[in-house]
Amino acid sequence: MLGVILGGRLGYVLFYNLSYYISHPLLIFAVWEGGMSFHGGALGVIIASIIYCHKHKLNFYALADAAIPIVAIGLGLGRLGNFINGELWGKPTNLPWGMIFPGSDGQVRHPTQLYEMFLEGIVMFVVSYILLKKLKKEGLVFWSFIGLYGVFRFLIEFVREPDDIDFYTRFGYILGFMSIGQFLSLIMIIAAIWGFYKINARHQKTQNHHL
Repeated sequence: MLGVILGGRLGYVLFYNLSYYISHPLLIFAVWEGGMSFHGGALGVIIASIIYCHKHKLNFYALADAAIPIVAIGLGLGRLGNFINGELWGKPTNLPWGMIFPGSDGQVRHPTQLYEMFLEGIVMFVVSYILLKKLKKEGLVFWSFIGLYGVFRFLIEFVREPDDIDFYTRFGYILGFMSIGQFLSLIMIIAAIWGFYKINARHQKTQNHHL
């Protein structure tokens, strides 16, 4: 829990509104006012879990693989909560399922919270549950989750309204089109590819050792 709060808050401060919190440093601790980053929270949980597993001599990958389906359920419920609260909506759209959200400017917008609930929650749960039953190499379910989340979030960011943050005001989109969320998701995808490579290389090395 501490990893989620610290990572999520620090991720939001560093990536989404740094200049504001430099001017108002005490508000960094005002978590009750909102402002959490999934990417930062995920990193915080991973670091905290690695430390915990190392301290108690537990297998991190075994623990992480087993937890991923539960994490997917939590993500789905979290996005449903975003939808109910009328927050984190999408860009304007003419599609028939577009919605007008309370507190917005009255434009019909993508219900991106529902897109994320479906992909990050339902699809991720089904895929991770199947992989958990099928895959024998520890860590592959964990890295599959990291990679798939990165892909899903990267795609959804194209129709999700970016947070009104200092970064976009000063610098615009990364490379002219990429949001902060997409940039961080791209890092997740690259990390997942690296993770797959390391696990397969280790597995191959173990097989060669037994020959």
